Amino acid sequence: VQLQASGGGLVQAGGSLSLACVASGSIFRISVMRWFRQPPGKQREFVALINEHSFTTYADSGKGRFTISRDNSKNTVYLQMNSLKPEDTAVYYCNLQLGTQSYWGQGTLVTVSS
Repeated sequence: VQLQASGGGLVQAGGSLSLACVASGSIFRISVMRWFRQPPGKQREFVALINEHSFTTYADSGKGRFTISRDNSKNTVYLQMNSLKPEDTAVYYCNLQLGTQSYWGQGTLVTVSS
């Protein structure tokens, strides 16, 4: 399985970005998909999850601002980020998990200027 994340960039505080992560292979639709992020100089942290039934959960940092969704027909998971803050600046990674299998994308950089 390979994951390709895209959509990062530079945005002003208060703006929006939409990230996408495309997965190869045939297990996407039965997999749990997560977004993580790694701010500069900090550890990687959980952002959002969507399971195979489209149940979602979010870290407190993104609740009410971020929305995770998936399109199984396109093997793609999305992260819509609104009302962005400078502290959202990070490399964002997608993760696919099925049982003990776990795969990571290469990351996409989001920079939020104040």
